[in-house]
Amino acid sequence: MSKVKVGIPQGTRDFPATVVNKRSFITDSIKAVFEASGFQPLETPAMENLDTLMGKYGEEGDRLIFKILNNGLDNPTKKEKAKAEFEKILEGKNSADITERALRYDLTIPFARYVAMHYHELTFPYKRYQIQPVWRADRPQKGRYREFYQCDADIVGSNALLNEVEFAHIYALVFDKLRIPVEIKINSRKILTALAAICNAPDKLTELTVAIDKLDKIGPEKLNAELESIGLNKHQLAIVNNFLSISGNSQEKVEQLKLLMKNNQVGLEGIKEIEFVVNYPFQYRSASLSIDLTLARGLNYYTGIIFEVKAGQVQIGSIGGGGRYDDLTGLFGVPGVPGVGISFGVDRIYDVMEELQLFPATVDSGSRVLFFNLGEAESRKSFELMQELRRSGVGAELFHEQTKFDKQFKYAEKKNIPYVVILGTQELAAGTCSIKNLGTGKQETINQSALSSFNFNS
Repeated sequence: MSKVKVGIPQGTRDFPATVVNKRSFITDSIKAVFEASGFQPLETPAMENLDTLMGKYGEEGDRLIFKILNNGLDNPTKKEKAKAEFEKILEGKNSADITERALRYDLTIPFARYVAMHYHELTFPYKRYQIQPVWRADRPQKGRYREFYQCDADIVGSNALLNEVEFAHIYALVFDKLRIPVEIKINSRKILTALAAICNAPDKLTELTVAIDKLDKIGPEKLNAELESIGLNKHQLAIVNNFLSISGNSQEKVEQLKLLMKNNQVGLEGIKEIEFVVNYPFQYRSASLSIDLTLARGLNYYTGIIFEVKAGQVQIGSIGGGGRYDDLTGLFGVPGVPGVGISFGVDRIYDVMEELQLFPATVDSGSRVLFFNLGEAESRKSFELMQELRRSGVGAELFHEQTKFDKQFKYAEKKNIPYVVILGTQELAAGTCSIKNLGTGKQETINQSALSSFNFNS
């Protein structure tokens, strides 16, 4: 029998306990802010009908959707039909004979589908948060995975710009808690729509926003080349470059935008909305809020304010993003439901916190106490005391077998267990136990009855 090569799919990862604990620290911090802000949890299936997802993320996004083969393709009749249909797949088309389902690409479209299905059961504005994995058939690299978690929060059923203000502050609160220095950037799809109109190229809006969204990756020269390739002439390129060169503080950018878009009503609406958000008081230890006109968020469903969050001290791409999508549920037969949402990239946040060494020292700790196993009678009493500690909320375990002290000490050290409790023959007879702090080396003997009130968190 040949040996199976052991491995996992490229772009996926195993998570040992130390990583899971740190990831939980991130998601618990985000969840606490969501729930304090009135958001309720939601979970949706890992896979959706292919029609639910396709056509919602733009041409590039559609190519990154993981499609699931239908069952029964080994059936001779279906197999012959599938062979012919695979030609369509190779051309970038879809075939219901081969695939009808796909892994979710993000959490926003499944959420919109959920709202459409349960519209008459929900209380609006409906505020939900969702923390689940998503999948993208992307090229794996640092900070970019094929399977990764997203943390989303959305508000649907309200046009109020106060929702955008709230999301800017939710980002700031979370990154304050995590101690990550960030810049929260905002722009408006209305301003980008106006830019396309001013260029006399409204039909090029999607290609224009997708290209602008790559500016920080490809630079101005390649951006101009890409814009030329979609049919923009020199005059149109000059307008785009003039737009992208707008600089200064938020107020200065707004004034320059008003001059450029003075004759475009949609653009002026976008500017007014941005002013509303940035003019709210914003004072946080770890976060700043600024207008970034190069921010485009190349997803088709955004219609108003858009967000992106960048870590201040780590080159890793965005660690959060989102925006307003005023008719997303219209894609599923329920038109006119306004919405806005944001997303946190848990995996990238983890990488940033690792690089900046921001995780608390206690985040890896599981058990606080290890009871040594020193014999049958001793271990029985230790087991009883261990259960008392667990009932009082202190993580504790008993070494699985009677063995040398050295082996039991090494086990505690490798698992970062800070305290050991030693209960031998003498302690058993005297009703006492010895507690050793492995960090300081300090050892003391106390009555067994006082063990559950001992401070194991110091």
